[in-house]
Amino acid sequence: MARQTRQDRRARRAQQQPALAGGPPPRTPARQAANGGEAQPDRRPRPDAEPRRIPGSGFIRFVQEAIAELKKVEWPNQQAVISGTAVVLIACIIVGTYLWLNDELWKYVVQHVLLR
Repeated sequence: MARQTRQDRRARRAQQQPALAGGPPPRTPARQAANGGEAQPDRRPRPDAEPRRIPGSGFIRFVQEAIAELKKVEWPNQQAVISGTAVVLIACIIVGTYLWLNDELWKYVVQHVLLR
């Protein structure tokens, strides 16, 4: 199967999706030829662009959105916190014991086998 050209892909996209309302007009071959054969980005200001904001207002917006997200969180009850904490502590004890025993074993191997 032959490889599709850019023009073929654009034509297929134009057939699949009718022109979107408010979007920039598709580049025609005549417009591309006028630009040296290469499609240039549209330099017109976008109407949907956000207006400039006051410095520091981004942080305020971030805090407001963070508070809104925290209100959506389903917080665990006391029993779930206790059981989760117990699981973590038991896992830490098991892994810590394993690592300590492994360290003692290798300490013995190094001192009594490798250094003799």
